[in-house]
Amino acid sequence: MDFHPTAHGADHRRLPLNAPSSQLPDRRRVVVIPTYNEIASLPVIVAQVLAVLQTDILVLDDNSPDGTGELADRMAEADPRIAVIHRPGKAGLGPAYVQGFLAALDRGYEQIFQMDADGSHAASALASLAAALEHADLVVGSRYVPGDAVENWSAVRKAISRGGSLYARALLGLTVQDTTSGFKGWRADLLRRVLHGTVAANGYVFQVEMTYRATQEGATIREVPIVFADRALGQSKFSSRIIAEASLRVARLGLSRFLERRQPAA
Repeated sequence: MDFHPTAHGADHRRLPLNAPSSQLPDRRRVVVIPTYNEIASLPVIVAQVLAVLQTDILVLDDNSPDGTGELADRMAEADPRIAVIHRPGKAGLGPAYVQGFLAALDRGYEQIFQMDADGSHAASALASLAAALEHADLVVGSRYVPGDAVENWSAVRKAISRGGSLYARALLGLTVQDTTSGFKGWRADLLRRVLHGTVAANGYVFQVEMTYRATQEGATIREVPIVFADRALGQSKFSSRIIAEASLRVARLGLSRFLERRQPAA
C-alpha cells in the first residue's frame, strides 16, 4: 500500500513492509519521528527503537539542509521497517506530525507512537508505553508523575516547562500532568477522531492541543513516567517564539472552552 499525499508538494515513498511475516510478526505499530537537521542523532534513535520494540518507523523530514533526509532514505533502503516522507521545507512540528499520523492511519496501523529524533525521549520507555496502550486510548510519557526524571535542564527551563503545563491544565481543565509531552502512544480510532477536527497549533503547543482534543473525545488517558534528557547531539529548537505561540494558542483554546460551556443546552 502506498502513502497518499496529505500536503501539497510532499514526496511520499512507498512504505515497504515487505519483510516475511516470520521475521516481523507484529505490524500493528509504527513510530512517527519528525526530523530537521538530525543527521547525527537519527541513526542512534532508530537503532534504539528497533532494538526495544517490534515496530515500523516513519521518518518525516522537512528538507533538512544537513542531509538527514538522504540518510533516512539510505536507512529505508536497507531496512523494510523504515519509511520516509520528504516534506518540501521546514513548516513546523504540528503539520509534520499531522501528515505522519494521517499516513499511518491510511496504512492501517492500530497503534501509533510519536517521539523526538534528538534522543531526549529514551527509546527504552517505548516498551512501557506500548504495554500501557493495551489498556488506554492515549498514553503520555510524563516528566511529572512519580518515577520520572528530567536531566541536564537548567532551573529556568524546568520552570518554563512546569509552568506551561500548569497554565494549560488550568485553562483547559486537563488532568494530565505533562501536557507538553511529545512522547505519546495513540490508538488509531482515537487519533482518527482527534484529527477529524481542526488542530490549528504548530510548534510545541501542538502537543497540548492534541491532548486537549483527546480529552474532549472522552479518551482514557494514562501517564507513564519517563526519564527526559536534554539533547546530546545537534542544536535545540526551543525559543521564546515557541513560548509566545504556546501561551496564545492555549489562551484561545481556553476561551473557546469557556464559551462552549456557557452555551445553553439544546
